[in-house]
Amino acid sequence: MRPGKGSRPRTRVRPAHEKAVEGFVVAVDRGRYTCLVGSVPVVAMKARELGRKGIVVGDRVALVGDVSGRPDTLARVVRVEERRSMLRRSADDTDDVERPVVANADQLVIVTALADPPPRPRMIDRLLVAAFDADIDPLLCLTKADLASADELVALYEPLGVPYIVVSKGGPLGELRGHLDDRISVLVGHSGVGKSTLVNALVPTADRAVSHVNVVTGRGRHTSTSAVALELPEGGWIIDTPGVRSFGLAHVHVETVLASFPDLNEATVECPKGCTHLGDGCALDRFVAEGQADPARLESLRRLLISREGGEDTP
Repeated sequence: MRPGKGSRPRTRVRPAHEKAVEGFVVAVDRGRYTCLVGSVPVVAMKARELGRKGIVVGDRVALVGDVSGRPDTLARVVRVEERRSMLRRSADDTDDVERPVVANADQLVIVTALADPPPRPRMIDRLLVAAFDADIDPLLCLTKADLASADELVALYEPLGVPYIVVSKGGPLGELRGHLDDRISVLVGHSGVGKSTLVNALVPTADRAVSHVNVVTGRGRHTSTSAVALELPEGGWIIDTPGVRSFGLAHVHVETVLASFPDLNEATVECPKGCTHLGDGCALDRFVAEGQADPARLESLRRLLISREGGEDTP
């Protein structure tokens, strides 16, 4: 008689891992998760029982195994705790696959350069929609004020009540620190806008790589290749993310997109039933013509709606 493969019956009941310790995910690299247990960095891998459940920077997790943090040791992530928030994006506006960016952030810092590269209100609008969808407070951080004035961009977003700060190279960062204290903030923006420079100034030990903007394309080069969470000396955390050139919103419902434009959304109640807000008869055209909203904001909303339908996201 050949021996059997084992007599222990299979079960779907998973262990409770009651002695698991809590960790905070600060970096993710090719299936390895760096988690802080207290102040000790511990490298861990995902337990098989978690299946396809993703783990991202900002997650609170439960760890078992060797959590000493010694070299060449490896713990296991056996549980991902309930998230307070999740910032998501998609590859483009027609891709329904959600891609988590960071978890448990309190604040989305939209970093935009006033010059070199020039500001892109379209990206700002997208990130404001993403913050609204994730229930995260937005903060507009305008960098390189030594190269250009912030007045025009501030005038565009000030009526919406979006808080903003303006910083220049080598200038004081006290106001920015005040917004970051005791909060988990994620920095998002195009490559070359100065995210890593800000991080290095806020956390002197960060040593994040920085680069210059391409003089031909006007775009920055990717220097940060993955998200990383860094503890602020005064308390709180900042999460630096790689520069993005697109931020898809396919996972966001149209109603949420409209609600993210509070300066326009109130006028949609006058639209005819089934209005797509793209063609003739839309009440938004009259609303803007009467001077009650900025035409650039309506153009931005419509380009977002068109791109969700697979159209070109261009002026």
